Amino acid sequence: MERSPFDLSGGQMRRVAIAGVLAMEPEVLVLDEPTAGLDPKGRKDMMDMFLRLHQEKNIAIVLVTHLMDDVANFADYVYVLEKGALVKSGRPVDVFQDVKWVQEKQIGVPMATEFALRLQEKGLHFDRLPITAEELADMLLAGGGGK
Repeated sequence: MERSPFDLSGGQMRRVAIAGVLAMEPEVLVLDEPTAGLDPKGRKDMMDMFLRLHQEKNIAIVLVTHLMDDVANFADYVYVLEKGALVKSGRPVDVFQDVKWVQEKQIGVPMATEFALRLQEKGLHFDRLPITAEELADMLLAGGGGK
């Protein structure tokens, strides 16, 4: 290695740290805000890597994040904590349907859900709110927000 570790970018340093942990072949990988400070491409690349680790190596990924788009696009299950206590859990699609509760807790909703809510204000009906851009596009192409 010809470069100093201090010459690596934030994303590169995270990848090196994760590689070191993966060398121990863990069954569970706990990540606290792993994409904080990364540009959109770096964030997507990192999240795609975690998804591949889960799918190909069967590693359980526990992700702590404030980025609801990452939750919508990558999580199988969500645990919402408040002051260290579990206040809600479920599949992302179910948790984000309770928009009033999510907003009261100041969690935020995925961008696709926010866009769908704005479309509802303009008169478009959704049987179920989309949580990803793909779901939103599919619902709109299927004839408006309905199923």
